[in-house]
Amino acid sequence: MSTVWRVDAHQHFWRFDPAAYGWIGDDMAVLKRDFLPAELRFELDIRHIGGSVAVQARASEAETDFLLGLASSNPWILGVVGWIDLLAGDLESRLEARASSAVLKGYRHQVQDEPSPSAFLEDGRFNRGVETLQRGGKVYEVLIHAKDLPAAIAFCGRHDLGPLVLDHLGKPDVRHESAAEWARRIAPLAAQEHVSCKLSGLITEAHWHGWDERDLLPYLDAALECFGPSRLLFGSDWPVCLLSGTYDQVCGLAGKATASLSEAERDAVWGGNACRVYGIGNL
Repeated sequence: MSTVWRVDAHQHFWRFDPAAYGWIGDDMAVLKRDFLPAELRFELDIRHIGGSVAVQARASEAETDFLLGLASSNPWILGVVGWIDLLAGDLESRLEARASSAVLKGYRHQVQDEPSPSAFLEDGRFNRGVETLQRGGKVYEVLIHAKDLPAAIAFCGRHDLGPLVLDHLGKPDVRHESAAEWARRIAPLAAQEHVSCKLSGLITEAHWHGWDERDLLPYLDAALECFGPSRLLFGSDWPVCLLSGTYDQVCGLAGKATASLSEAERDAVWGGNACRVYGIGNL
């Protein structure tokens, strides 16, 4: 076994409140409860994963503070990707209020939930907000569906002052679009060297509990071909992944996708890249 620590670069925590997490619908009953560090720690320990990056799951600065609080009492939470109002006129002062937090590595907005995600990615105030984040040394994570990939390509091209991370492989439409077609469409984004990509969230884009790894592995293979092992980050998307499978199945799928890589390349995908992108020190 490699001596390099592994990192789950994408997971969530919450104390469930149906009003606060309105995106968790009636068909997502498995998610309608609290998900807190002790439960994830068990999953990480049995798979020799040393820590995680906790990512926001609702548009609330209170959630950012909630995640930072969890990180302060669980030092294996190596980074937090929070939410902040990027359209706010006082954005700089809001960022300054949390500037002393070393574990706060970046921010994300759930662009996929906007009425017109592509138009939102072109909004001037939003783009100025992302530029402000990057000038402050923070990572920005891009959350879109595949249909908005053209706008995301242009958006990422405008913001090369620091690293960007594409969540969940850009949510390819695995039910209707072949891996080869998806690879062709994402290639212009992968060509932007400041953009990394998370190997996460794929099983929930497939038919829940009806997916076959043979149908999904070609998308992971395409990601490896497009981005290369130096710009891919393993992430479980726990607990959202439970809609479609287990933590073990997510790890197994990523393990098969990276099996043919060299040890150094696997170490990069399973943790090294996350440490570099988020500025996480030696574990």
